[in-house]
Amino acid sequence: MPLVPALGWLRSYDLAWLRPDLVAGVTLAAYLLPAAIGDASLANLPPEAGLYACLFSGLVYWLFCGSRHTAITVTSAISLLMGSSLAGLAGGDVSRFAALAACTALIVAALALLGWLLGAGGITSFISETVMIGFKTGIALVLASTQLPKLCGFPGAHGDFWERMGHFLRHVQETNPYALGLGGATLAVLLLGKRFLPNRPVALLVVIGGILAARFFDLDAHGLKLLGTVPQGLPMPSIPAVGWSDLNELLPLALACFLLGAVESVAIGRMFAAKHRYRFDSNQELLALGAANLAAGLGSGFPVSGGMSQSLVNESGGARTPVSSFAAAGIVLVVVLFFSGLLADLPQPVLAAIVLMAVTSLIKLAALKRLWRAHRTEFIVAMAALAGVLGSGILRGVLIGTVLSLLILMRRAAHPHVAFLGRIPGMQRFSDMERNPDNEPIPGALLLRVESSLLYFNVETVRDEVMARIGSAAEPVRLVVWDLSTSPHVDMAGAEMLETLRRDLVARGIGLRMVEARSGVRDMLRLEGLEESMGHISRRATLAQAVEEFTGRAS
Repeated sequence: MPLVPALGWLRSYDLAWLRPDLVAGVTLAAYLLPAAIGDASLANLPPEAGLYACLFSGLVYWLFCGSRHTAITVTSAISLLMGSSLAGLAGGDVSRFAALAACTALIVAALALLGWLLGAGGITSFISETVMIGFKTGIALVLASTQLPKLCGFPGAHGDFWERMGHFLRHVQETNPYALGLGGATLAVLLLGKRFLPNRPVALLVVIGGILAARFFDLDAHGLKLLGTVPQGLPMPSIPAVGWSDLNELLPLALACFLLGAVESVAIGRMFAAKHRYRFDSNQELLALGAANLAAGLGSGFPVSGGMSQSLVNESGGARTPVSSFAAAGIVLVVVLFFSGLLADLPQPVLAAIVLMAVTSLIKLAALKRLWRAHRTEFIVAMAALAGVLGSGILRGVLIGTVLSLLILMRRAAHPHVAFLGRIPGMQRFSDMERNPDNEPIPGALLLRVESSLLYFNVETVRDEVMARIGSAAEPVRLVVWDLSTSPHVDMAGAEMLETLRRDLVARGIGLRMVEARSGVRDMLRLEGLEESMGHISRRATLAQAVEEFTGRAS
């Protein structure tokens, strides 16, 4: 894929695609505007920061992205992570908070570009989907704890999830009925819109309705807090004014934002590529993510990534190419230049309802139920990720989720499935006895294959399982036949384990034969001397032949 994919596909752009791309761009912009303002509030930043982030990132992302439908945007998870992590560093200074947020976007850009240079696009696959389910559910609960006081019209509290929820429950009697009425009505409209008008800009309509209600009914006189002034025009691109010492403090936050953004963006790109049957390069997406965050950071924004709901809106709007994202950024530009002043009268309860509505896309109840029913261990992992977010905060929750993903990977790699085989009735084929109990065992022989490479971190587990099976056999084992066809690699530790196993078996009067080894595996076994101790390891030897020779000798 070229460095700038747009230079390739623009040359073959079909003008018949322009109308659906523009329609999708208008629809996407209508969805982006309220989301940008809502997510900026989650990040404890002024609304224009969200608009700038979506605008500047959108103007460059479409040139580099590898997906035709992914929309770049601010997201609830990253925004809440920013808001909860920067408060201590900023010390109550609003301008410093904004500078730190923009600098975080620049560090995210540097991490993404470094990942692209190193070809690390596949690293996103190491974050388990199970962990992400629990993590996003935790994020959703934390999000709700920040917005419920705003919905009810009284000030919220700082601190973690438990402190916020405790504050809300203690002060719920202070609810402003006008705020709750307006927020509840907004939430009802959004829910109905999601049910009957899916992927339509219902959020934009409620924003317009909230602004009109505030002006005609003088809602601020009834104690409702309004959004306030949104500056008109564009900031000059600039490097944020932060010190060198701040960079070290911001690095863990930027790394967490990068992980979240990369995982989400690549997952979205893969989903649409599979659906529409085109090639998706996850490494190219890191370049696009880096360029987008560079633009957002220089433009006084904060970190961005691919947004699932926004991307679905873009696709369902009829987008054919990334031109739709460019068109959406153009519309945001017009709003920022000429119409941002109209947003000042937006009631906070309306904004809170929009954010709470976004929470529903993060909570995956169906996935959690499926894990509970079918994969209890995975369910426990998801709950651990959720507990990490609620108990240790979002930043530590990201790190806990990453560590859990790696531990799951290591556990699976260290405990590969060892299939003990039996003959399929009426055939000269063999399969797993555990899955097919009607298979016929071979008296006096133990047939097995390991459904994994034999590497230093799993060989002891495999050896112990084989020896345990020999010890529990119903009748004495005289021959072990090891089918290596499902072990594509054997390292030095694996070869040494096989030689040690051979000696232990010989001491017990048991033979060991290896069949169907791949060429690289045969080379390693020869290099480590197994062919000298066992005899020639033939590429033609099959499991069926080994069994036939054994049963022939036995008879």
